Amino acid sequence: MTELTVGAGLPRGLVRLAVMKGAHADALWARSGIDPAELDDQDNRVSMTRYIALMRAAKDLTNDPALALHYGEAVDLGELSITGLIMNASATMGDAFSQMNRFGRLAIEVEGVGAGADRFKGAIRDGAYWVVDSRANPNDFPELTEVTFARMACQPRRFLPKPHVLEAHVTHAAPDYAVEYERVLGCPVVFNSHWNAMRMDPMLSSYRVALQPRYVFGVLSEKAEALLHELELSKSTRGRVESLLMPVLHMGDVSMAAIAEKMAVSRQTLFRRLRAEGTAYEKVLDELRHRLALHYLSGRKASVNETAYLVGFSDPAAFSRAFKRWTGKSPSAMRGG
Repeated sequence: MTELTVGAGLPRGLVRLAVMKGAHADALWARSGIDPAELDDQDNRVSMTRYIALMRAAKDLTNDPALALHYGEAVDLGELSITGLIMNASATMGDAFSQMNRFGRLAIEVEGVGAGADRFKGAIRDGAYWVVDSRANPNDFPELTEVTFARMACQPRRFLPKPHVLEAHVTHAAPDYAVEYERVLGCPVVFNSHWNAMRMDPMLSSYRVALQPRYVFGVLSEKAEALLHELELSKSTRGRVESLLMPVLHMGDVSMAAIAEKMAVSRQTLFRRLRAEGTAYEKVLDELRHRLALHYLSGRKASVNETAYLVGFSDPAAFSRAFKRWTGKSPSAMRGG
């Protein structure tokens, strides 16, 4: 199983808060196994295992057992992830929740919620409206419930006309700082519940958000769709094969056996995994070369001969034949001369 990941903005924001509360950054890096250079690009990913280690280290080094609640209370998701920016640019709270489900995996992947599935679901119980967090095994990392519920409770207070969270239920036991839950969430809290859910103002979905100009929504959504596609591709065998092929295409050894060895699987296992995804190794290699060739030739980024070399053809004539098969045109015609 591919390990779950979080966007680099989340650990970066957590480190910033922990340092403000007295933790030493070097100790946080050492105890979590995170290289700070990994967090320079907000689109990078960090493993969930290391994020959990960072959270636990930050709680310890700040002597703040309720740090996860305070993180959700103090730091806007828009400062940490494109997901938060899109939610802030949504027209209504209903739209914002839809975008949270659509792009939430860019901020953090959770167990039991794969591509195309909604993590947060609406439910009507005894005439009341609940937002339910459907992630699996939530008690393995209850701090994530704390961060999530604190953000959902605190951030909309900036623009909503009245309290919107009326009650909260969590599946984990009450901690020593249980009183802090009610202060941060601003509502009664039930521990050891059968679900992680928040009872909401029934009019919540109609309340306006639009903290950013509306045109920003379209720009951000287009970028987020591209990032989501990259994330989903990285979880597939095909995506892993492509990521291993990219740096060695021009070096010649792009055999299936060589890539299988890098993946620490047998050639037959790789064959079966690709077949299960509806493709084959030679098809993946051919389509990657096609895509990269178009990239290099468009806008005259490389000459025809340079492109042939970069995508793994030692013979320019063989590259020209392949390119004509892909596009019906010669490489020079595609490049524009």
